[in-house]
Amino acid sequence: MWDQYKALVYFFLFGLIIATIPLFVSKFIAPKNPSVDKLKSYECGFDAFSDARFQFDIRFYLIAILFIIFDLEMAFLFPWAILIKSGLHSEGFFAMIAFLIMLFAGFCYEWKKGALEWE
Repeated sequence: MWDQYKALVYFFLFGLIIATIPLFVSKFIAPKNPSVDKLKSYECGFDAFSDARFQFDIRFYLIAILFIIFDLEMAFLFPWAILIKSGLHSEGFFAMIAFLIMLFAGFCYEWKKGALEWE
């Protein structure tokens, strides 16, 4: 049984070593000269001029949610595009066409409601 998983364990250990070596090397090699500006809250060097808990406009959240929704829905198209070359049956083809029609209808609905307008 060990022979079946030996290559997988070696691959995992090799990946773990390759991932951790740069972390430790950079810890010892990187210059350590913190200055007053580098230790400030923000990288821009300015002091905070207002409370960090002020309310954002809801449009920021709406655009972010819409982006995530459409981005994840587009991710479903990649496996379908790969399978279409290898002989996807008609049921799969029409299921994806129905999915695309629903996706387009949702996009048109959001556009009609003005969710994509910033004004």
